[in-house]
Amino acid sequence: MEKELSKNQFKCNTQSKMIDFPDEMGRKLYHCDICKKSFSQKSKLTTHKRIHTRGKPYHCDICGKSFSLRSDLTNHENMHTGKKPYHCDICGESFCKSSTLTSHKRIHTGEKPYHCDTCGKSFSHGSTLTSHKRVHTGEKPYHCNICGKSFSRNGSLIIHKHIHTGEKPYHCDICGKSFSRNSYLTSHKRSHTGEKPYRCDICGKSFFRNVDLTSHKHIHTGEKPYQCDICGKSVSQRSHLNTHSRIHTGEKPYHCDVCGKSFSQNDTLTIHKRSHTGERPYLCDVCGKSFSEGSHLTTHKRIHTGEKPYHCEFCDKSFSQSHDLTIHKRIHTGEKPYCCDICGYLSKPLVDTPRIDRIHKLVHCVIKVAHVSELLSTNSLLT
Repeated sequence: MEKELSKNQFKCNTQSKMIDFPDEMGRKLYHCDICKKSFSQKSKLTTHKRIHTRGKPYHCDICGKSFSLRSDLTNHENMHTGKKPYHCDICGESFCKSSTLTSHKRIHTGEKPYHCDTCGKSFSHGSTLTSHKRVHTGEKPYHCNICGKSFSRNGSLIIHKHIHTGEKPYHCDICGKSFSRNSYLTSHKRSHTGEKPYRCDICGKSFFRNVDLTSHKHIHTGEKPYQCDICGKSVSQRSHLNTHSRIHTGEKPYHCDVCGKSFSQNDTLTIHKRSHTGERPYLCDVCGKSFSEGSHLTTHKRIHTGEKPYHCEFCDKSFSQSHDLTIHKRIHTGEKPYCCDICGYLSKPLVDTPRIDRIHKLVHCVIKVAHVSELLSTNSLLT
């Protein structure tokens, strides 16, 4: 049976062999005799054939890695030298590879040419699509040789290994702080520049990191996708779930190197350390007053703006602080928290108030305990 010819080929009766015919644009096509793929240039066919022959004639004289293309070697060498010759004409960011620049530009254009044939989701990078497909297949081909944990992406494995090695190879050239991930460094640098490129399309609030924007949007949608497997509580952010879980475990992994006190959250430790250093990094741009916590600055600013975001559900009164609203609500509910008539200690409303009062005054009341100790000391001297 005579072999069927493609539209760009014809059969020569005299030589009985396949001859390339120009394509629709008049270009001659060069065909790979192994996989039949076509190319408009002979040099591209030669390069392509190295995929089949595994020929990598170009070697890096720094690390010894080999490449099938000279251009790939050149791009690779830029990683050693730090040279970034490819510049984005929109934001000015530079890259060591032209392919990385091409991928980067899709951030600005919004182009996502790679589509998942399972769920239809689109991606700006082919590698991201490949990794995404493993969500459907469950494939995790990258294994940690230290703890055995598996990952769907090699990049995730490399980052994970920093947990074991303690390595933080990414350094901020402004303050010197180090990070285990390049993405963490990129986000951190925005704290110096003030850049917040991720903007909520509902309320307009901006964020340093895309993951923070995603978590923020749960406020608008009411979504709480992370559930505690012990008590069933749902939260909007994974980090909140991790923190919540420590209520059950009692874990306090963050330790103060000054006084030894431990905390369940790193943020709480950071704030606590300021009690030793006296640091007050949050400055009011209206009156110049400084604070050790960002939340304190937020509350303080309401003095200047007059904002009162906490509203009473029983009447139309509003307050600048949540604590003030809680106290006000007791007018409506009749709630009376326990208050020590000696030292003024105040607690949440309690069922057995007389019993709590006795225990507090015998054990906890600083004025009463001090007075009893003084009496005992005096009696011992008299006897």
